[in-house]
Amino acid sequence: MIYTHNVSFKTKGDGEIVDLSAYVREAIAKSGTTAGMLTVCTTGSTAGITTIEFEPGLVKDIPALMEKLVPRGPTYQHDATWGDGNGYAHLRSALIGTSFVVSYSGGRPHLGTWQQVVFLDFDNRPRKRNVVIQVMGE
Repeated sequence: MIYTHNVSFKTKGDGEIVDLSAYVREAIAKSGTTAGMLTVCTTGSTAGITTIEFEPGLVKDIPALMEKLVPRGPTYQHDATWGDGNGYAHLRSALIGTSFVVSYSGGRPHLGTWQQVVFLDFDNRPRKRNVVIQVMGE
C-alpha cells in the first residue's frame, strides 16, 4: 500500500523551522497501515528536511550554524545568474537535503523521544511551501 499526503504552508523565510511531526503521524494514520517506511520530501530547492529536538535553543542554533557554514554575505554564482540573492539558500538545501526517510511500526515513526521531523526554510523571503509525505506499508 502506498499513500501520499500533501501538506502546504506559508513560511517567513530567513531560517524559519517548522515541526512536521504531527503531519507525519497524520499521514501514517490516514494511510491505514501500521508498519512500513515513509519519506518526507519538500519540493523546493531552498529548503531542507531533517530531524532535531524542536526546542527554542536549537531553533536558534540551526540558523546560526548555517550562517557559519554557508554565509549570506558572499556573492555566489547563482546570484549572478538569477539576481535573486539566495544562492546561499540553495547551497544550504544541498547540504542538508530535501528529504528524510524513516521506518514506522505500531502506527508511529521510529524516532527518539526528543526527535522531531522538521522543515528548514533557507530562503531570503516568505514562500508557499509544499511537503509530500509518502507512506509505504501494510
